Amino acid sequence: MAPTTPYTAALAGRDPIEAIGEVATRIEAITAAWTPADFERSYAPGKWNARQILTHLAQSELAFGTRVRMALTVPGYAAQSFDQDLWIKHESGLDGRLAANAYLSASRMNRAFFETLSEADLSTSFSHPEYGSLTVDWIRHQTAGHQLHHLKQLEEIHRARG
Repeated sequence: MAPTTPYTAALAGRDPIEAIGEVATRIEAITAAWTPADFERSYAPGKWNARQILTHLAQSELAFGTRVRMALTVPGYAAQSFDQDLWIKHESGLDGRLAANAYLSASRMNRAFFETLSEADLSTSFSHPEYGSLTVDWIRHQTAGHQLHHLKQLEEIHRARG
């Protein structure tokens, strides 16, 4: 049975590895012809723009992938929380194309890594200060659902650019 994460609804029962690959392919396709101005567009007033969403996705890939690697190699690993808004604030100089490339590289690296994990690896547990006891499989599902959640926002920006 698949673990329940904050993004379970976005994943909607899909295989997380397939979803991760499909999201990366879709984001690469929709951002391929974007101009610097396109990366500064938002899907709604007061919400992150595309550059910030892509930066957040890249940062999340770094965090989620590190959590899995640490859980598999450090007995009793306890993950750290992070404030996504503070992380974005400190990377305001990252341009949209670089943010997209960083996300795509990190996501594809994590996907390739996740594909190699055994059932024993997936059941490896660790602790998180907000969520309690989690497993590597939870992170894998969280990652896929999180990407799908933000893909919808990027697709809205893409549709609106005409």
